[in-house]
Amino acid sequence: MRFDILTLFPEFFDTPLKQSIIGRAIKGGLISVHTHNIRDFALDKHHTTDDKAYGGGPGMVMTAEPIVRAIEAIKGEGCDGKSGVKDGEDEEESRCNVKVALVTPQGVKFTNKSAIDFAESIDRLIIVCGRYEGFDERIRAYADMEISLGDFIFTGGEIPALAIVDAVSRFIPNVLGDTGSADKDSFSDGLLEYPHYTRPEEFRGVNVPEVLLSGDHAKIDEWRRQESIRRTLERRPELLDTANLSEDDWKFLKKLTGAE
Repeated sequence: MRFDILTLFPEFFDTPLKQSIIGRAIKGGLISVHTHNIRDFALDKHHTTDDKAYGGGPGMVMTAEPIVRAIEAIKGEGCDGKSGVKDGEDEEESRCNVKVALVTPQGVKFTNKSAIDFAESIDRLIIVCGRYEGFDERIRAYADMEISLGDFIFTGGEIPALAIVDAVSRFIPNVLGDTGSADKDSFSDGLLEYPHYTRPEEFRGVNVPEVLLSGDHAKIDEWRRQESIRRTLERRPELLDTANLSEDDWKFLKKLTGAE
């Protein structure tokens, strides 16, 4: 999968994209991430990308021309970063599924399901990072979606863009060393993840639960499932409304809430 990030600060991404799992995925060719300076698409000699808002008000607004020109230029590239039709392909076959996303507080909340859907259905994701008071409204006509990480404000779209790349990449085949890791994380089945323990068995008077030392994998699986339900009830009870719960899960939940 290819990510293209449109930003006023491309150097922001230099170090994070070289680290850990994402760095290895890029180096291994499993994903590619390209940053593009929006100022490069401005037409004036000062590379202007913002201006005062019509009607007045505080702050500056990102202008339409540079961003739209950037979207159009980058969207025209192939999934491998090259434009044009390859030998032996017709024009339809050469196309890949490209989506343009604006990062904005007004967007749809990005979730674990969003990350899975993107990884499974999109070949290229172009992410446009907002700044200042936001986008000229006319930019929205050139985007397929608007994304928000939640009901809070960043100084710009760079941190959310990096988070989106990281979250989506985890569901790209072979990016994670353990192919089952993503399937067991929080939100993968609508619940928060169960507690984890490692050595030593006792730390400052707190012991690892005996069931995890038993070697009985059926009992361990049952304990983990129940602890996921317990933790979700305690911390994010609203998730239980849409979680995929079995009959045994519901019995345990009723026991926890005293509904029996």
